[in-house]
Amino acid sequence: MKFLVTIYQDEDGMYIAECPSIPGCVSQGKTEAEAERNIQEAIKECLNVRAEKGMPLTVTTRQVEVQV
Repeated sequence: MKFLVTIYQDEDGMYIAECPSIPGCVSQGKTEAEAERNIQEAIKECLNVRAEKGMPLTVTTRQVEVQV
């Protein structure tokens, strides 16, 4: 499966990785590469937990346009 993830640097210099289509699926790393590896593992674990609980594996995400 392929998932869209976001990675950004926080105020302490850590890289935070999130998977928007899996609520609560977040990880971090000292580098972008480490954060990406860590979110891959977090995604696997989140999917396992959601499957065990009978929850939908993902939620719908969509792109919206906002005038700025």
